[in-house]
Amino acid sequence: MKSLSLITALLALAALSGCASTPNPADAVPVVPQMAMVQPTAGAIYSPGRGLALFNDRRATQVGDVITVILSEQTNAQKQASASTGKSTGIDIAAPSLFGGAVTANGLEFLGASVDADRDFAGSGNASQSNSLTGSLSVVVTEQLPNGLLVIIGEKRVHLNQGDEILKISGLVRPEDIQPDNTIASTRVANASIAYSGRGALADANAKGWLARFFDSAWWPL
Repeated sequence: MKSLSLITALLALAALSGCASTPNPADAVPVVPQMAMVQPTAGAIYSPGRGLALFNDRRATQVGDVITVILSEQTNAQKQASASTGKSTGIDIAAPSLFGGAVTANGLEFLGASVDADRDFAGSGNASQSNSLTGSLSVVVTEQLPNGLLVIIGEKRVHLNQGDEILKISGLVRPEDIQPDNTIASTRVANASIAYSGRGALADANAKGWLARFFDSAWWPL
């Protein structure tokens, strides 16, 4: 009965740990910049707001502007390790003699001793990973830092017949890296946070259940 209660408690703990796992990036809501409305001045030629640039490109540099991030992310990682150790130990103790003769019992010397120990260990490991993400996503400038860097945040949600696909990007960009068509490569985004996730039947089919996660976690002693 105690064993059954212990197993039930462990399964309940695993269920709670599964519910308290890392939140899905798709649940976060992007911050929309709050911009004050510019009120026109009645009867005046000049109206406060954005000026008309006649001799330069209309690039996104202000809060609320839209920038298109061109995704070209590709990572490759590989790691290999191997180790081997060995140790051999031997100890021989000759049988002592007493009154000029060997100490025996039933004709056998029993005070002599011999110890031999051998230890060998060999281990190896190999890991490789490759990721690729291409496409584009339009983001919004939410803040302009004192040093001129622009804070960008954006997301894209695509609803499919079997679920949703969510892509989110945030980071810092330099106005100098923005192209005349208001595009920038994702490799030019500093402190970039790119999250690609999904919801629905396909995403659930590719995820482990809470019981499988429990057996693969550090809580399982084996």
